[in-house]
Amino acid sequence: MNTGEASREIMQFLKDNPTFYLATVDGYLPRVRPIGFAMWYKDHLCLGIGKHKAAYKQLLDNTNLEICAANDRGEWLRVQGTANFDNTPEAQEAAFQTMPQLADMYNEESGLKLGIVYLDHLSAKLFSMSGSVKDILNY
Repeated sequence: MNTGEASREIMQFLKDNPTFYLATVDGYLPRVRPIGFAMWYKDHLCLGIGKHKAAYKQLLDNTNLEICAANDRGEWLRVQGTANFDNTPEAQEAAFQTMPQLADMYNEESGLKLGIVYLDHLSAKLFSMSGSVKDILNY
């Protein structure tokens, strides 16, 4: 599968299952939390995470991450990669265009800043309860 097809399949699964889970590492302990924002920007899967949040700080310390989303048909998508950071105004604007309600939380008045994390070394697999595994993208 080429990158364009893979990106569409990943984004469609995340769009269809808008709450997904981000796993990071805190010291030597795993940490998992639900998130709901992803976009494909400049050929990368990007997540938006508040810079004030522990998840963002954990990714600064250890760039390994995984996200997982599941549907009601017994399938789940696992995406692994390493975090990089795009703090350009253009990346933030792309996030606000993708999900306008982010601008209500992350603005000058609130003082909160949105960090854009893009994934490198991306691998994605679709699993099913039947035991089948589909490689969508391999690093």
